[in-house]
Amino acid sequence: MRLSDLRGRHVAVWGAGREGRAAVTAIAAHGPASLVAVDDSANFLTLPWEGPLAAAAPLITGEEGFARLAAADVVVRSPGVPNTHPWMVELRRQAVTVTQGSALWMADHADRTVGVTGSKGKSTTSSLISHLLTAMDRPNVFGGNIGVPLLDLPEAGLYVLELSSYQCADLTDSPRVAVVTALFPEHLDAHGGEREYYRDKLNLIAHGPHTVVVNGADPRLALELGDRTAVRAGRPDTTHVASGPDGAPWFHLRDTPLFPRAVLPLVGRHNEGNLCVALAVLDALGVDVAGRKDSLALAVAEFQGLAHRLTEIPDPSGLTFVDDTLATSPYAAMHAIDAYEGRPLTVIVGGTDRGLDYTPLRDHLAEREITVIGIPDSGPRIVEALAGLSGVRTEVAEDLVAAVGLSRKLTPAGGVVLLSPAAPSYGRFRNFEHRSEVFAQAVADTAR
Repeated sequence: MRLSDLRGRHVAVWGAGREGRAAVTAIAAHGPASLVAVDDSANFLTLPWEGPLAAAAPLITGEEGFARLAAADVVVRSPGVPNTHPWMVELRRQAVTVTQGSALWMADHADRTVGVTGSKGKSTTSSLISHLLTAMDRPNVFGGNIGVPLLDLPEAGLYVLELSSYQCADLTDSPRVAVVTALFPEHLDAHGGEREYYRDKLNLIAHGPHTVVVNGADPRLALELGDRTAVRAGRPDTTHVASGPDGAPWFHLRDTPLFPRAVLPLVGRHNEGNLCVALAVLDALGVDVAGRKDSLALAVAEFQGLAHRLTEIPDPSGLTFVDDTLATSPYAAMHAIDAYEGRPLTVIVGGTDRGLDYTPLRDHLAEREITVIGIPDSGPRIVEALAGLSGVRTEVAEDLVAAVGLSRKLTPAGGVVLLSPAAPSYGRFRNFEHRSEVFAQAVADTAR
């Protein structure tokens, strides 16, 4: 289904955040017979619905919202509306057509798109791909889950998108190059279970992509793919890291050394894998990776990394504060913890409680000396899961600001304070950017 297919039809947009706002604006321009917006989760964080938005689509709240959804020819849900929402279950039962802005956009732009998803690494990998393509004289527009709704993107010849499992779920067209960086259980409450999450995530590659590129080192991803044809980055027949001419680790394209691992300014083994995937995508798009290795090395060295992903905040105390608010699962937090191995470390965890199993995090910390501070809503449950580990000191704070103050007291000189929440930001913050802003302001306000 394309945006143009909504002309003359009765459409309801479900969600009043930035995705819902983008959908209303885009759909209104295509002449629907009627258009309403529905918000069933309005709270103190909700932004005003006024001006052109209100003129294009009245906002319906409360229980009346379901009646308006059920009466529509097409419901365009925001990514934040889970498959398990009771209204979604009933709409499916009534065979109401439900789609998303991402699916409407992709139907018109798939052949010009690199789409990146994954339980871990999709933000950094998609950003790397966009950055390196630009350096290789391949201009592109970057957007998606990273902050710019697809329906707000300008027209361009090439797009690089970061796509969440929610955005992938309703796609009926795959991007030309479909990229998957990792798979592990996440967002199970929203998708209905582990199998459903993998199904929705891998829907990105289910509709005829020209090329599939994956992280070949991810065991669960390998299991789900089976013998499906894909470029498996990290293996010797494509882009990988191996000993180079000087005996140090180098990035390679098959047998050709490209540049030293030290060129990449991002910490952690997982970021080596992210760059291998990005280089494999460039190779699949016809970039002469080996011939332009020197230019690529310069571009890699200049890559600044993402805000909110292992972003270090200067502090006069000598402590290193690190914003990793994009780490919304225990597996992502584990990678972040590994990146600072060997330094005294305090980790702040907690956010929206999706009922995740934190046993993997417990197992990962079993032999470590570390301090963990839990904040609402899931923080106390995470702390409880770590009980009994001899090297793990745990505390609970009333909120993120209090946790920052407590971390200054608990972290030894020269140590690291890492916000790697292992949970999303929804409920107490508008979005992940808002959580980062609160963290950075708390660091500034408590500095000595």
